[in-house]
Amino acid sequence: MGKTLDDLKQAFAGESQANRRYLAFAKKADAEGHPQAARLFRAAAEAETVHAHAHLRAMGGIGSTRENLAAAVAGEVHEFEKMYPAMIEDARTEGEAQALRSFEFANSVERIHAGLFGTILENLGQGGDQFPYHICPVCGFTAEKGAPDVCPICGAKGSSFVRID
Repeated sequence: MGKTLDDLKQAFAGESQANRRYLAFAKKADAEGHPQAARLFRAAAEAETVHAHAHLRAMGGIGSTRENLAAAVAGEVHEFEKMYPAMIEDARTEGEAQALRSFEFANSVERIHAGLFGTILENLGQGGDQFPYHICPVCGFTAEKGAPDVCPICGAKGSSFVRID
């Protein structure tokens, strides 16, 4: 697949980034009282997701749930062991406090995600408890079964967490 595989990877990254950017733009438009602009940003974000998923399928990037969980563990471990530590050091060296905070929050949460994915992978097919997750809207901390009173990473109130069913 050569050059085409590189193109698919680049297209997947671009579409994925556009999705996240448009969702952030939609939140801002909502906050500024522009609901129609927010709707368009959310619609475009969903279209970008359609494109990203098509590119990922075309490059063979979706396996069985077991394979996908193993890939997720590996990706999260890479992020907290290699990627974010280097970024944290760069931000610290350059005195970029906002970037440093963002990288440190993400690094802490990626370690948690690796553990959560690993647990599901180990128990896949065994049934078990069914429960929602709760996500901190400030740092992304992911809690099982219920939100804590206070986020252990950033200190946000548990009442602000988003429930994911």
